[in-house]
Amino acid sequence: MAASWRSLIAPAIAAAIVLAVLLALGTWQVGRLAWKEGLIAAAGARSTAAPVDLPPPTDWAGLVPEAYQYTRVRLAGSLRNDAEFHVFTTLTRPKGPLGGQGYWVVVPLERADGTVVFVNRGFVPLDRKDPATRPEGLLAGEQEIEGLMRAPEGRDRFTADDDVGKNVWLRRDPARFAARLGLDPARVAPFFVDAVESPPGALPQAGETRLSFVNNHLQYVVTWYGLAATLVVVFVLFARKRLREEA
Repeated sequence: MAASWRSLIAPAIAAAIVLAVLLALGTWQVGRLAWKEGLIAAAGARSTAAPVDLPPPTDWAGLVPEAYQYTRVRLAGSLRNDAEFHVFTTLTRPKGPLGGQGYWVVVPLERADGTVVFVNRGFVPLDRKDPATRPEGLLAGEQEIEGLMRAPEGRDRFTADDDVGKNVWLRRDPARFAARLGLDPARVAPFFVDAVESPPGALPQAGETRLSFVNNHLQYVVTWYGLAATLVVVFVLFARKRLREEA
């Protein structure tokens, strides 16, 4: 019998090492879950709080998206209606009357200090892409905008190319828009602002921002702890079988 137990020492050590790794990964994901839920809660609170002034340009370089995402802000300036960018989207579960396929209308806002902030004025359906079809929404002169700060939308190897000639873009990216207009990148905000209100009866349809975060940490917690539990069960069954065979 002693010899039988000795034959389990090496497998037990290996199983213990793997079990420790799985438990450590599960525990780490528990911490990540709490961190992500904290971010989501903070972003929700920022989006519904009273608007604050936009951070000054001197602070822009040090801004961290996780700290400012969905912050409700106010800003003022003149909209460059002649420089609209149309970002293709499919608006599901719209808050306003229009939805489906269409475009986000992103417009540079020129401020008194010479800086530029790109403002996503909202959604238009496919047949209202041309600004001439919605003249009531082409606001002239100094405008006060209230909206939510948003981080630039990233690209990956699966992102198709923008159709620059037709002014159809696939990501809301201030840096690419600024480059297209030949703007000094040092004077362009590294974020954009989603407008929360439209002029009455006018397009674009603002206020369509949805707080969206990828949060798979609970799934990972269940996966790692589940694998740990499975390992324990498998090892117990293995040990019982080995002891019976060598009895």
